[in-house]
Amino acid sequence: MFKSLRYQYLSILWAIFVVILCEMPPIGTDKVGFTFFEGFDKLAHTGFFFVLTVFLFYGKIRQQASYSYRPLTILKILGITLFLGAGIELLQLKVFTYRSAEWWDLFADMTGVGMGIFSYIFLHRVRFNEKLL
Repeated sequence: MFKSLRYQYLSILWAIFVVILCEMPPIGTDKVGFTFFEGFDKLAHTGFFFVLTVFLFYGKIRQQASYSYRPLTILKILGITLFLGAGIELLQLKVFTYRSAEWWDLFADMTGVGMGIFSYIFLHRVRFNEKLL
């Protein structure tokens, strides 16, 4: 198991980055005169988890030296990302109370994961069972 983690170093680093950003205190945008649009938080969650999903697939491709995938791989990625997204929201609810825990954030996380899975399946369906050099 730990041998396969070496292929997932990008996804591990990205997950740490996402947790740190999601648990940081909100910046006072009114002080700098710059405001984000409403819903920016959800867009950020979607983008974070889209990139995480791409990194997880990339690590799996490098590990098996093939573009092929099994449905179990997709279920594992869904489980890992759901666990991470729910963990972030639980931390915001119980530990980092200056942040707001919302179901919509978890929904945005899973939307990003769905986009990543769809992208992988759509873009690599031609290369299915193709070996990497």
